Amino acid sequence: MSKDLTVPRVAVRGVSKTFGATRALVGADLEVRAGEVHTVMGENGSGKSTLVKILSGVHRPDAGELAIDGDPAGDMRSPAHARSRGVATVFQEVLTVPGQTIAENVWLGSRGSHLSADERRERAASVLEQLLGEPVDPSAPVESLSLSGRQAVCIARSLVSEPRLLILDESTSALDIATRDRLFALVRALTTEGTSVLFISHRMDEVFSVSDVFTVLRSGRTVASRLDAEATTPDELVHLMSGTETLDGRRAGSRGADVVLETPLFPLHEGEVVGLAGLEGQGQEELLKSLRGAQAAGPVAYVPRERRAEGIFEQLSIAENFALPTLTLDTTAGVIRRRRTAARLASHGEQLRLKMGHSSDAITTLSGGNQQKVIISRALADDPTVLLLNDPTRGIDQNAKNDIYTLIGELLRRGLGVVLLSTEVDELVHLADRVLVFEDGEVSADLTGEEITREAIVSAYFGAVVP
Repeated sequence: MSKDLTVPRVAVRGVSKTFGATRALVGADLEVRAGEVHTVMGENGSGKSTLVKILSGVHRPDAGELAIDGDPAGDMRSPAHARSRGVATVFQEVLTVPGQTIAENVWLGSRGSHLSADERRERAASVLEQLLGEPVDPSAPVESLSLSGRQAVCIARSLVSEPRLLILDESTSALDIATRDRLFALVRALTTEGTSVLFISHRMDEVFSVSDVFTVLRSGRTVASRLDAEATTPDELVHLMSGTETLDGRRAGSRGADVVLETPLFPLHEGEVVGLAGLEGQGQEELLKSLRGAQAAGPVAYVPRERRAEGIFEQLSIAENFALPTLTLDTTAGVIRRRRTAARLASHGEQLRLKMGHSSDAITTLSGGNQQKVIISRALADDPTVLLLNDPTRGIDQNAKNDIYTLIGELLRRGLGVVLLSTEVDELVHLADRVLVFEDGEVSADLTGEEITREAIVSAYFGAVVP
């Protein structure tokens, strides 16, 4: 491919989309040029996902125009039609098929019939080696890979189609840092050949490391377009997205003298946050999960990492998802008092600024950030003394993150102890009193106080020490 900067790769003009009474997009505009990484920013509910699904052929717009390389695209009638126009999308959810091989998952839904089975396996192995940094057996079952590895398969699925527009919609949230960095290097190589990349992420460190320009959506409208990434700050982006500022500086310590959880590696004190960090699969998640059965001063609550697979019951309502573990609190003589459930949910939800319609609505009607707030509210409903958080802000917007951070601060002041596994380094720097960094199942660094810096944490991922 060659860059053509005179004609946009994708031009979206005045696109609108309504779902019932909800106006998801209201005259949105977007211009993506050849050979650039164009990041779309916005809170959950701002219209980002709807715009991506229109470009991907999942939804059809109610109004507006869409052109690719200057040619009117009309409506992308289906995902297959979008792929035929050179658009490939990787979503946040890890969409692999258990029981099939890695190669079969890479080529899932592809028209690559001109390639032999051996050629497909070789191509899949080549792309995945670039992403994972090591050889992969394409004949192995896909479930043999880690979560990060399975998401790399989804990315490889888009890359083998050699798209003109690659859309990465929160798809880095499941990647470990090393795989993410290899993806970004691959993205840069693709853009030099003229491929366009539409990138969506809530992680400020990611967007500023890879983006050329920004477009910001708020309430379905484009509020800023083609902002120069080098001339834009994180605070400016957050202000454009929501009118609020980012959290600045580290929270005041609340650690008390009493130990609320004994672990093999550390005692957790009341009002303390111990952070767990490391590349994917280095042992930090195994430790966190093992703490659910550790000796504690009171109940231990756990918030899982994979919201869809481990956190919510999609067929149940918001209230039912919240109340299941503590339903006895709402039961009298064997009868469930749903008003009690609703009242408890409202009380916990208020602390997190939970946005929902009626508590009887399906949990799937909520944004990802609000689903996470329900899961955290459920964990707190049993009045724990220890809260175990497994990457709790993965894939949610900055405002929802701020709500969770504010709640954590309040819980610490009440004397709870928190163990926080996070793949977001800035989150650990902001929240943690102590950070344990894992490498090959061992703690490679034990950082406290002013030792907790981005440089020290990232260096410890690879066994290095920052002086």
